[in-house]
Amino acid sequence: MTDKTNSQKTAILLTGGGARAAYQVGVLKAIAQQYPRNSKIPFQIICGTSAGAINGTAIACYASCFQLGVKKLEWVWKNFHTGQVYYSDYIRATWHLIRGFLSAFQADYANHKPVSMLDNKPLKILLNNMLDLKRLDRNIMGGYLDSVSVTASCYNSGDSITFFQSRDASEWQRSRRCGQRTLLGIHHLMASAAIPLVMPSVRINQQYFGDGSVNQLAPLSAPIHLGADRILIVGLEQPRRREHLQQMPHHPNLSTIAGHLLDSIFSDTLNADLERMQRVNKTLETLQQHNIGSELKPVHSYLINPSVNFNALASEHFLALPMAIRSLLRNIGIKQHSDSSLASYLLFEKNFTKRLIELGYQDAMVQMDSLMTFLAAKN
Repeated sequence: MTDKTNSQKTAILLTGGGARAAYQVGVLKAIAQQYPRNSKIPFQIICGTSAGAINGTAIACYASCFQLGVKKLEWVWKNFHTGQVYYSDYIRATWHLIRGFLSAFQADYANHKPVSMLDNKPLKILLNNMLDLKRLDRNIMGGYLDSVSVTASCYNSGDSITFFQSRDASEWQRSRRCGQRTLLGIHHLMASAAIPLVMPSVRINQQYFGDGSVNQLAPLSAPIHLGADRILIVGLEQPRRREHLQQMPHHPNLSTIAGHLLDSIFSDTLNADLERMQRVNKTLETLQQHNIGSELKPVHSYLINPSVNFNALASEHFLALPMAIRSLLRNIGIKQHSDSSLASYLLFEKNFTKRLIELGYQDAMVQMDSLMTFLAAKN
């Protein structure tokens, strides 16, 4: 928790999840439609992790015109194909795996290439073409935005590092996490979105970073330290399919275990951190009732999660993946109807992402009255 301030700030927190992050675009679209066309963004603080960091930074670049930023982001996600994120043809996909295998035989003093299942150089090209990060500083100086942050995991220390650009926020240091003031660049986004083993790690200032959801024990830490009084959280935790709990006649295979690990990385810590924040809020409420002062302040939250299971949708669109990627996934046990969520993280194909945008839009519209009440609240 942060010190009390007189100003009320609303933050949006966009979590990670690979291709699943298209859902967040639908939620943002529904919210943007509730404001006049030329309105600035209704969030003073924008925080993101992994693919959510890319979405958050994209709308931060257009903080002076919320609807325009969301429309540009929606256009990208609605026209996605896998080759824009990672190489998906047989030659380059295979060569990347061979090169990673051969690097294991290099001497320790050699300059090793990062090892991963996929080569995401196309994503870097896309981000360079899509984002003008110089706009972040202009929007902060112009008063359209207070802070924007990107969280990545440091492989050197095992800490969760939040890189942030802000008008007046200070750096912080806590157990296993810290905030570092910087000018955000494409390399921060690439680091935050580097899913372990799937995407290569990224080097920043003599350290190596991967997906921000790894080792992120306190996902709410960034918006709270940046001064948020309210946090809108657009999560990507899908509803659990209870009917499958008793239908596992054999040991889970590699693909199932990998899917469970990714699901845990991207969702479990958020739920625990929300429970922790709610307990602190209740404690502060009790102290207030007894006229006992505190240096802390309550922070209110609103969570939106998908109403439909992503794995079922991914199965419907699995064949849209390029043949080379389907072959690669088949080698680790993932087929069209496999009980693994890994495919839903990698399915950057427009038919799938369009469906997730529609789902996010529908879920947000169902909750729009309470959502707008939360955003308009003056605590």
